[in-house]
Amino acid sequence: MNDKKRPFQIYLREDQLEVLRTVAERRGESIAALIREGVDRLLAELPPEEDPLSDLVSLYDSGHSDLAEKHDAYLAQTLGEESQDEP
Repeated sequence: MNDKKRPFQIYLREDQLEVLRTVAERRGESIAALIREGVDRLLAELPPEEDPLSDLVSLYDSGHSDLAEKHDAYLAQTLGEESQDEP
């Protein structure tokens, strides 16, 4: 997972900000760290149908019924074929 952080501005209600300040102070953490934790929890709880990456699953049919077991062999075979195509 990438730990690089980027700035993002949000607007919170005053009551939300006050609770976050209190929790952050008690935990010895920043408000930003609490917000990141909340976002991580939300993303972890996403139902599969709401996961934007789920659209990528089953987009292609390899034609191999044993792809899960032999994926390394098929990958090596494909890479070998591609390297032979190079001039």
